[in-house]
Amino acid sequence: MTDLVVANGRIVTQNRDRAILDGGAVAIDDKMITAVGPTDEIVDTYDPDRVIDATGGAVVPGFVNPHTHVSDILLRGSFAEDRGLLDWLYNVKRPGTLAMTPKDHAAAARLFCAEAIRAGITTFVETDTEVVWDDWSTTEAKLDVYESSGIRNIYGAGMVDTPADGEFRDLILDIQSRADGVDHPPVDTFVVETDDLLAEVDSLITQYHGTADGRQSVWPAPVVLQTTSNAGFEGAYDLAERHDVMTTAHVAEAAAEDQRSISSIEYLRNVGYLGERAVLGHCVQIDERDVRILDETDTAVAHNYSANMRLATGFAPVREMLASGVTVGLGTDNTILNDTVNPLADVGEMASGHKGYHRDAGVVPAQTALDMITIEAAKAIGRGNEIGSIAAGKQADIAIIDLDYPHLTPCPDP
Repeated sequence: MTDLVVANGRIVTQNRDRAILDGGAVAIDDKMITAVGPTDEIVDTYDPDRVIDATGGAVVPGFVNPHTHVSDILLRGSFAEDRGLLDWLYNVKRPGTLAMTPKDHAAAARLFCAEAIRAGITTFVETDTEVVWDDWSTTEAKLDVYESSGIRNIYGAGMVDTPADGEFRDLILDIQSRADGVDHPPVDTFVVETDDLLAEVDSLITQYHGTADGRQSVWPAPVVLQTTSNAGFEGAYDLAERHDVMTTAHVAEAAAEDQRSISSIEYLRNVGYLGERAVLGHCVQIDERDVRILDETDTAVAHNYSANMRLATGFAPVREMLASGVTVGLGTDNTILNDTVNPLADVGEMASGHKGYHRDAGVVPAQTALDMITIEAAKAIGRGNEIGSIAAGKQADIAIIDLDYPHLTPCPDP
């Protein structure tokens, strides 16, 4: 006997051969995939307690969202056109999320999980950039919701240990003057002394990593280069190694953030933050040399196409990254910008955008695009051996897409 068989579906395995099995089935026992094959063979061999009939559906690996923000889903619809990154961040998003109570953040988490699950997401990485470390109530409220939802989640615990320098502070204050009626928090609201901050993150990881039957994890997450010290980045990577987790940061998103004499990628390499345990969000303002460094250090990237385009920051050089062998996953980023938590919508827009920009219809083909929300996204977050494809021995993170809709008819190749 086995617990469950998903039968009669079009199994889009995303395995090494990218095999698609028509009329196929997936056997699941104790939350793990035990076999994949023809429906008759699987049902007869495994004698399941329960069968889910996937007739007319594509059975796909649960989508992996390697970079997203949760709380600002309650601010959806508040984004005004004609705002750049820093204008939106300091005049809309940050004041809005700081005005929320723990109860509000829990409501946002419930809404996010409901939307994400309906969109086929089974794993997400939340990069929380507004963490108030002297009070865990907001963080704990969200983590409790994630546990009860059943979704696999990684909480990127935002780290800020350096006040903005004079030039960057002046830039922020200039930008905030556009919105005099907004209750702006002090620029250095989230700054915590480095050792104290690392101790807080260490404690949070110790308490929550591996909870929710192994579905929940915590990563150290330096927010941006401008507000993280060398020691902060070094400490974050060290925590990731000690706890056998990963670390993530927002990197080179907008030109105004990337004004060092060396590139952001070079800087992070020099301070020891790049490597197989790091996944960098955005990486828009980078060049060919930076791409080579990412490949040489085995550093992954979370591409956030839709949000970057909404803010007109440009988008990451994904064609060059893929050609160099950099692992790239696609994130949905902020719902306030993206409007939805829907990787399938984003991945089509992303692939088309890169084709149009390069005037090359062969850039980011459909298979590569699908990889970026399944197996490659799983590899980007260090979970390629556990999730991201439908194969025996992997977690049974599976979604079924109903193909019985006019816009999906005919569907010779899912």
